[in-house]
Amino acid sequence: MEDWQILSITALAIIAIVFLILKLRVNPALSLVIGAAGLGLATGLGPTGTTDTIMQGFGDIMFEVGLLIAWGVLMGAILNEMGAIRKLVERLLTTFGPKGIPYALGLTLGTLLQSIFLDVLLVMSAPLARRIAPKLGKYGTAKIATAMAISLECGIVLMVPGVATVALAGLLGVPLGSMLIFGLIVIIPTILVSITIMNFLIQRGLWDTEKDEQPFDEDLGAGATGASEVPGNNAGAPELHETNPATASDPLSRVGLLPREVAARSVRAPREPGLLVMFAPMLLSLVLIGGGALTGMAGWSSPVTDFVSTPVIALLIGLLGTSFVARQTIGTKRVEQAVVGGFRESGQILILTGAGGALGAVVAASGMGDVLGGYFSASTVAPLLVVWGIAALLHVAVGSVSISAITAAGLLAPIAPTLGLDPVLIALAAGAGSLFFVHVTSNTFWLLQSMLGQSTRGTFKSCSLGVSVASVVALGFTLILSLFL
Repeated sequence: MEDWQILSITALAIIAIVFLILKLRVNPALSLVIGAAGLGLATGLGPTGTTDTIMQGFGDIMFEVGLLIAWGVLMGAILNEMGAIRKLVERLLTTFGPKGIPYALGLTLGTLLQSIFLDVLLVMSAPLARRIAPKLGKYGTAKIATAMAISLECGIVLMVPGVATVALAGLLGVPLGSMLIFGLIVIIPTILVSITIMNFLIQRGLWDTEKDEQPFDEDLGAGATGASEVPGNNAGAPELHETNPATASDPLSRVGLLPREVAARSVRAPREPGLLVMFAPMLLSLVLIGGGALTGMAGWSSPVTDFVSTPVIALLIGLLGTSFVARQTIGTKRVEQAVVGGFRESGQILILTGAGGALGAVVAASGMGDVLGGYFSASTVAPLLVVWGIAALLHVAVGSVSISAITAAGLLAPIAPTLGLDPVLIALAAGAGSLFFVHVTSNTFWLLQSMLGQSTRGTFKSCSLGVSVASVVALGFTLILSLFL
């Protein structure tokens, strides 16, 4: 088959996926598999070859990241149940003061808390952010909303253990330790620079307090302190505080991460653990993963360090540690409820990730990799710009950061080895591109609009423009990083 035919068929497959999701409202995971099947048949893989490739691609990505995503989501669900975000944001305000809080809040949400499902993280932090805003002056709402939008969206695709970041690493064969280290190198300056740029524009006339803000219902803001307060359009966020009578006798509803207590204990009032205690297990996981990557680069290893620094073991250690802390502070029953919610939440993420892996496998088998490899072999910059552009276009059309990042990365994953280009750069470029122009198709857009007292016009400025600035800035830092890798 001619090169132009392969390129045309692949482009049509991507357009078809976008059409299915956007116009026909077909579930994204189903749309990705349908697109992969059509691409395989149209490029001559045949019925058997197409289905085998789809299943192989799904299985390969699950082999790489399935348990990692599950452990991260469960850890986030338990941290959420402990009230970790509320306590952390309050501490940030007292420590950094009004001027520093947008940067401190942004870096914390974008890096430390990415094991927590984005909508839950937003709903938990928004009421406290709303109270902080008046302390920042006339443009407090604009500054705090912009910082939250940038950090929340960047964390999904640039920071381990953000679900899209882990999926990108698995799809492209990037060691999770390397993804953690280089993701940190990109996300920290991206958040700081993007917030600085937006604050400059806000103070120079971008923000109109009369038109870009709206009266805020304080009762709503004060009440949104738990995952059960997520608005109705929150797709997939678990209601962690609600007990479902229909599942009360179901063994799965009583799943715990540590052995159950043998004898019933008297009910005790929840104790407030310290911040360091709550986050220590998760921080330990990240230290183990990052340390393993650094020792590997240095050429030093031992059986013990190799075992505990393996991402699936490191995150399991963090999960068990978080579960233990939570059992001692909020009780076993609430930990079990959080775990059930986490399992419910992780299912849709795993299926979507696997569908993205299936599409990537079919793209590789169709010969698309060889075609693109011929075009990009002369430069490492061109494929990074292309993968950023593809992810940006997909995000504008579909409105999903995860889908656009995974699909764009899958298109260039087959040619990464032939380019001599470190796959982590493709992952970062795809993640950066998927941030471009968050708009009305995004659930995050509407949550930020309603929970932070913005008008739709204001949310286009703080969220759509702010995250687009971060998208371009992240691409710039990725290109700089490419000079050294």
